[in-house]
Amino acid sequence: MRDKVNSLSIKNWSEDDKPREKMVHKGKSALSDAELVALLIGSGSKNESAVELAKRILASVGNNLNELGKLSIKQLTQFKGIGEAKAVTIAAALEMGRRRRGEEALRVTKINSSNDAFELLLPTLGDLQHEEFWILYLNNANKVLLSTQLSKGGLTGTLVDVRIVMKQALELGAVALILAHNHPSGSLRPSKADKEVTQKLKNAASALDIKILDHLIITQKAYFSFADEKLL
Repeated sequence: MRDKVNSLSIKNWSEDDKPREKMVHKGKSALSDAELVALLIGSGSKNESAVELAKRILASVGNNLNELGKLSIKQLTQFKGIGEAKAVTIAAALEMGRRRRGEEALRVTKINSSNDAFELLLPTLGDLQHEEFWILYLNNANKVLLSTQLSKGGLTGTLVDVRIVMKQALELGAVALILAHNHPSGSLRPSKADKEVTQKLKNAASALDIKILDHLIITQKAYFSFADEKLL
């Protein structure tokens, strides 16, 4: 049995099937998602290779790496052949990818469109399993002065403290705001509460000569813009 398990280790595969060597000679982009996950796993179980195991794991999340990144250590260890060490390695690699994208998004300091705001906030809000409400404070050149979370949980008017928002805007010297929250369900349709919160903040900002430029509803792959849809 030991020999069979060892034969499934990547180092014992044929040269054409070794993802490590494939990456070295052909580049990282040449590897499939399953081969990349297999490199993290290192070896399979007695009944399947690392690539087969990786394919099975990916299939369970619709072959979507973003969905894979949402799995907890406990969920990953439910797959036969994945112990805690391998689960931690997979989770750590995907978290590094998420942080890398977040760092790249931070370079976007000037907002010229709803898509710019979406790209900036996606790494923070895209994968969350709960709702969070964020605000971007902008100067008169549409450069981001601050990106901050206002509330966590379901979005209702009672969770939005207008005084805090406006106090922060005045302290920063912000002349415009972009509101944003995520919908973990994937729906891009604004709710009644979404519209009420937008109007509440718009009225308060207007009294201080501060503009609400947009309100984005963000999902893992797309966004809804109140401004683009002329709802502001």
